[in-house]
Amino acid sequence: MFRLLKLTTPFILLSLFSFITLYPYDGYEHTGIRRLARLKMVMEGKLKGTIPPPGGQKGLMDIKLQLTGSRADSLNKLPQNDPLLQKKIDALFPNRDESYSLAVLDISPGKKIRFASRQMERQFAPGSVGKLLIAAGLFRELQRLYPDDTQKRLNLLKSRNIQADHWIVYDSHEIPIFNVETNQFSFRAAKEGDLFTLFEWADHMLSSSANAAASIVWKELILMRKFGSQYPVNYEEETQFFKTTSKKELQEMAMSIVNDPVREIGIAEKDWRLGSFFTKNGKSIVPSSGSYATPKGLMQFLIAMESGKIVDAWSSLELKRLMYMTAKRIRYVSSPALQNDAVYYKSGSQYKCKPEEGFTCGKYMGNVDNYMNSVAIVEKSENRVYLVSLMSNVLRKNSAVEHQSLATFIDRALWPKKK
Repeated sequence: MFRLLKLTTPFILLSLFSFITLYPYDGYEHTGIRRLARLKMVMEGKLKGTIPPPGGQKGLMDIKLQLTGSRADSLNKLPQNDPLLQKKIDALFPNRDESYSLAVLDISPGKKIRFASRQMERQFAPGSVGKLLIAAGLFRELQRLYPDDTQKRLNLLKSRNIQADHWIVYDSHEIPIFNVETNQFSFRAAKEGDLFTLFEWADHMLSSSANAAASIVWKELILMRKFGSQYPVNYEEETQFFKTTSKKELQEMAMSIVNDPVREIGIAEKDWRLGSFFTKNGKSIVPSSGSYATPKGLMQFLIAMESGKIVDAWSSLELKRLMYMTAKRIRYVSSPALQNDAVYYKSGSQYKCKPEEGFTCGKYMGNVDNYMNSVAIVEKSENRVYLVSLMSNVLRKNSAVEHQSLATFIDRALWPKKK
């Protein structure tokens, strides 16, 4: 787990993410992600471990895109607010911090689409939610390599082995490591020398929110863009490329890779932009620029994914599978109201502290900045499905708890409990 540093300097800036488990439990044969082999054995009672909650026990083929045909086309632009739902959402906020900003979209099959929002064009630091743009960039570059062959894309994800090197420094996020031959399992931060497939690095990036994995994947995308059909190149060629290419060219290429896929689906730069690597060494190699997001941009991303428009339908489905929660639920989706629901989720937080009389800085409780962001697709029983993007900057309060509470209230606003 991430350890909070002592306040030995005037300001501390930290991004904190808890380990969760994503991707359907039966996905090992499809993906080659080794931790999924362990998850399936846990499900079958062959190994000890955490059994997914009821909402986390879907299989690979159970996950489907929810928006197709005319319904998807009708959401090319966000709909007008539904008066009744908007009234219920507004009622949640009179006594809450003014920073809360969100968008909620009910896409339940066979029912009228309902939408509500609050300050949805307000910009926030996106934190780890930005890793979804790296994932979109991954599928875009795979499509560039193999425009008409999804099996070749899958084969590359499964066969490309990448050894961790200086790009991962520094990261304290722990990742699951499972040996399929010995059943040995460990849980620790990535270290130089670790060897994972491209699919496994992408999984670590989203399921564990590992900064090291995010930098490795993004670095590989730059190599894909540069070398095209010659990718992957050997380590010496890779090293020479990053050593001899200008910082300006690297930055332009890196920003294009992660931001162009969402521009192509109509998300404006003002609504979502990723501009910085997630590790110190990554930032030293590829210069940084601004990162920000709005609830509107995040909602547009979820809609595009459910419509099969994040690159293409195959890519959108794989991305949705990578977001599927099968074990520990944190922050927004730790709400008991969602326990039995299938949830597809990514969160991000970033807090900054300074010494303050009578206040002790803690996880998700910054007194300078305290960003907490959640995007979720919730699939409930009785064909009820909704999308949420929630962003906030509530100082001095535990925003993980605040988001958990709001998840319960938003769920009830959509479908009040029957008396």
